[in-house]
Amino acid sequence: MTAHDVPAVLAIESASFPAPWNEALFRDELVRSDRVWKVAAAADRVLGFGGVMIIGDEAHLMDIAVDPSERSAGVARELIWALASEATARRVRRMTLEVAESNRAALDLYASCGFDVGGRRVGYYPEAGEDALVLWSRPLAPQVRAMGAARSGGDLVLAIETSCDETAASVMRGGREELSSVVASQVDFHARFGGVVPEIASRKHTEAVVSVVDEALAAAGIGFGDLHALAVTQGPGLVGALVVGLAYAKGLALATGLPLVGVNHLEGHIYAARLIDPDLEPPLIALLVSGGHTMLVHVPAWGRYEVLGRTLDDAAGEAFDKVAKLLGLGYPGGPVISRLAAEGDPASIPFPRAMMRSGSLDTSLSGLKTAVIQYVERERAAGRALRIPDIAASFQAAVVDVQVAKTESAAEALGVGTVVLAGGVAANASLRDGLREALARRGIGLTVPPLGLCTDNASMIAAAAHDRIAAGRFLGISADAISGLRLDSRS
Repeated sequence: MTAHDVPAVLAIESASFPAPWNEALFRDELVRSDRVWKVAAAADRVLGFGGVMIIGDEAHLMDIAVDPSERSAGVARELIWALASEATARRVRRMTLEVAESNRAALDLYASCGFDVGGRRVGYYPEAGEDALVLWSRPLAPQVRAMGAARSGGDLVLAIETSCDETAASVMRGGREELSSVVASQVDFHARFGGVVPEIASRKHTEAVVSVVDEALAAAGIGFGDLHALAVTQGPGLVGALVVGLAYAKGLALATGLPLVGVNHLEGHIYAARLIDPDLEPPLIALLVSGGHTMLVHVPAWGRYEVLGRTLDDAAGEAFDKVAKLLGLGYPGGPVISRLAAEGDPASIPFPRAMMRSGSLDTSLSGLKTAVIQYVERERAAGRALRIPDIAASFQAAVVDVQVAKTESAAEALGVGTVVLAGGVAANASLRDGLREALARRGIGLTVPPLGLCTDNASMIAAAAHDRIAAGRFLGISADAISGLRLDSRS
């Protein structure tokens, strides 16, 4: 910031605070050697400003504001990291600030930059009769270093994934180059129960996570000192399973000083497609189909998500598992139903296609599941042998037809030229083929990750973490696992 910027800064300050600083205060600040002031500008127009006071090895954020017309565009985040970068050059370790307890937007911003609440100042804002929360950053230098490496495409990230029943770790360079990927599956332990048992999943993650991480580092030929950041799945998923991965990642972050990045598991599934198609770019539609989630997502830009429709009850993978259990086929249900369906007639049993013509992009699979149950009960009551391949093929066709139709509608409505199919159920050959054929008729491309990247893995988490690091999005040590983390949240 220079004296030339002060009039524009005053206008933003006055529009942002009930008791704004005056011109004399700003001009006095600019000549002090223990201050750092920055403006964000574009086309000779000041978009925002911020300043810190340096005391020893700490920087205190004194003031930061963004033009109201530019808010939610990432300007404040860029200012924070520009101030942090210059402060670290002056040997500053950490940054602190106060923020009103009611200022939710500011608290969310600082939390997403890796700040933790360190205390409370009672009555700090007397005019509002409100307390201030005191926030502290994590060590700044490693975060600034990680951002620089990510923006140049050279960041090394260790990612950990424990959202359900796979313990996974991966090392990746630049969000694209997979140096290692290790997955320890628990499927054999859960198969006897016909589904994932959360308590067992948590215990198995605890047993496996250390060795899985060690193996991923060894396979990549690096140590913790070579890394720029740690990434971990923060949600959604089984809360106990998420806690194991997050707690271990926090321990590593404290022990190594490395920045910590939280990734949405569903965002990771979308990024898996970019690992096999480096040229993949938004805008696009993503069909996410897994054991716990079925949704259509508009991706106008990387990191921005709009959920267009979702299942109102069972997820696709859940429905496959329940039907497989009904037919005595074991767990997981998707692979065995897909295999048997190849031997059956998909037109033999007219199972319903719920909400096919509802005009909504939401789906419902509970009625289909009930129809399968009723069909099986009728056949057994009549003393007829069940034609398992025909049931599997007809059930699968009903699921696929609805998903294909909804995806076509979404792509056409938004005019996108690319669709990504992601999640565990994306491994289903019938769904892949049906979607590819339907979209091809409309001139729309389809990107599907290979089978190993459809199921849960840590490479997809590392890929998504790369963009978050470049944007300066980090986790504080006090961050919690969020079992219901929304894909369209802007954390």
